[in-house]
Amino acid sequence: MSILAGESIPSLMKFSLRILCILSLVSSVADAVAEDPEWVSYVGVRKLDIPDKLFNVADYGAIPDGTTLNTAAIQAAIDASAAQGGGIVIFNKGKYLTGSLYLKSGVQLQVDEGVELLGSQNLADYPEIPTRVAGIEMMWPSALINILHQKNAAVTGGGVIDGQGKPFWDAYWALRDDYDRKKLRWIVDYDAKRPRTLLVDGCWDILIEDVTFKRAGFWTVHILYSSYVTVDGITIRNNIGGHGPSTDGIDIDSSSWILIQNADIDCNDDNFCLKAGRDWDGLRVNRPTEYVLVQHCVSRNGAGLITFGSETSGSMRHIIARHLKALGTRTGIRFKSATTRGGVVEDVHFEHITMDSVGIALEITSNWYPSYSYASLPKHYSIHEVPDYWVTILEPVVPKERGIPVFRDISISHLTAKNIQQAFHAEGLKERPLQRFFFENIYIGASEAGSIKYAEDWDFHGVTIDAKRRRKIQIKQSKNVAL
Repeated sequence: MSILAGESIPSLMKFSLRILCILSLVSSVADAVAEDPEWVSYVGVRKLDIPDKLFNVADYGAIPDGTTLNTAAIQAAIDASAAQGGGIVIFNKGKYLTGSLYLKSGVQLQVDEGVELLGSQNLADYPEIPTRVAGIEMMWPSALINILHQKNAAVTGGGVIDGQGKPFWDAYWALRDDYDRKKLRWIVDYDAKRPRTLLVDGCWDILIEDVTFKRAGFWTVHILYSSYVTVDGITIRNNIGGHGPSTDGIDIDSSSWILIQNADIDCNDDNFCLKAGRDWDGLRVNRPTEYVLVQHCVSRNGAGLITFGSETSGSMRHIIARHLKALGTRTGIRFKSATTRGGVVEDVHFEHITMDSVGIALEITSNWYPSYSYASLPKHYSIHEVPDYWVTILEPVVPKERGIPVFRDISISHLTAKNIQQAFHAEGLKERPLQRFFFENIYIGASEAGSIKYAEDWDFHGVTIDAKRRRKIQIKQSKNVAL
């Protein structure tokens, strides 16, 4: 560098330092922006174009007394809005009992504060439709609110949608008791038909925002075969007046370009769950769940803060889950599948996760819940006399190797967990180890460290497992896995 007349060496050094600082700042900003893959900017609803026309359900005969069945009146308001090019369906304050509703393109269902939609407790008020349930395509009751093969639609507002699910819970447990004795655990969830609360099926550009959901009869929000969906700011409270079986919070099922954020879920099964089909039927459909961002969410009671599976057949990939909290959830990060599921779960990243009073911080199993996962028809039943969906579930996966699930290329960073019962419970398969898991900046305070079995090429950087007893993770039949 040449020195110009009148300049001193110290002044040039200061100038150079300023340039270096600026370059460093630009580089840091660029690195921060580069942290997200490009696909993240495309998730969620792209554009909503709802006309600013109001359709009050009262004008169509709806009565907010909590006892009058308003299905026809509310549906008439939705249909009138759709017929006029779309608009916003609104409610006067009060409680509206209703069966299944079907939202249309261009229509926004605005459930404002002071408004409660109460789901009918009569299963006949939920007509059966072709759909997918727990990984199998079959006929099943409509949800309370259905968005089927539509676009540009929304369910919004600060009000409440209450599934009033307890009669459906009770019916399930009664059937479950009978089926367990008959060795039919694998089919009871399909025979005990119960309505979901909100179903988005075969849609795109859908917004679900700010609503509180309560007491789902079955899954609460199910996003199926859909793209460009945003779920933002919802609250789910399913453990009111009991603990409903299979009352998942949000299920993302063979869907793409999905944004879930600012949700607070208390339920009795998986809080946030990704699915992609079960066994032979899921492999037939072969549709992945991909390009999903879940962020700034809280799980409370429930089976898993965020769960992958057990329906993995269509595969899952390109998923980021970040800034999540688990408070009293039974499991934190959870992967589960079975040797008849197949599919590949890969390119999944967890960042900035906190857990408190959780059972297991990280649970992975490729052979989950055998009595549910593996179908076997008892001898006194005939395959020719059972329902079609029984036959579907009983269909073998051929060749058997196609049913072996794959978990690989998973990263977990900046996780802090306290009051945990067990840090790790991870078990792959001898023929298909859990491959290439990466851990960085992890602290887990637990009663015991746990175990890892059938894993390969796991990297740990800045990982502390502070266990009160059984302090060392038991690593068995694994390769290149060492803390």
